[in-house]
Amino acid sequence: MQLSVIIPAYNEAATLEEVVRRVESALTDKEIIVVDDCSTDGTARLGERLQSEGRIRLLRHEQNQGKGAALRTGFAHAQGDMVIVQDADLEYDPAEIPKLMKPILDNKADVVFGSRFIGGDSHRVLYFWHSMGNRFLTLVSNMFTDLNLTDMEVCYKLFRREVIQSIRIEESRFGFEPEITAKVAKGHYRIYEAGISYSGRTYAEGKKIGWRDGVRALWCILKYNLRP
Repeated sequence: MQLSVIIPAYNEAATLEEVVRRVESALTDKEIIVVDDCSTDGTARLGERLQSEGRIRLLRHEQNQGKGAALRTGFAHAQGDMVIVQDADLEYDPAEIPKLMKPILDNKADVVFGSRFIGGDSHRVLYFWHSMGNRFLTLVSNMFTDLNLTDMEVCYKLFRREVIQSIRIEESRFGFEPEITAKVAKGHYRIYEAGISYSGRTYAEGKKIGWRDGVRALWCILKYNLRP
């Protein structure tokens, strides 16, 4: 089964090529789709070179729209049997993607979430309140979805292609995470989790998510779970 790896990228010229290299090393039957969200730092030029070398497919936004919009574009163009989200910032290790694929390959799951909070994998020690915020949002999400996820906000989400392409993504920024969680829960898909490692970035290193995104995520939990 082929895997489509969707990499949303906004000003990730410093790490994008290394992420692509790691994906190439970790997977054999795959397509890599990079969605440049109107970067200003050379990400687009790097993407063009990688595409000319036959290593990726490059899709571009003429205006910056956000991570959710970049994923919406990538999902629409995916051709693999499975589709996964891969951030471009080296926080998540592509070598762990086969672990996430296994429940689908074993025909046990339709959707697989990674989790930074289960398993014995290594984690960079960083922001306490970010960790508490993630756990709080996951708890509230679980209360509405009746799932027992441990990490709703995780980047690594793997889908059968027919699942993700049947869902209309409305959020254009970081609200994608609670939105897609609510919608796969309402779809009654088989959902699994797999423990992953995590090497988080500091804000000085380019981390983009902030407290306003947490407030938006809380609103999205209510919106997409309570809406008929």
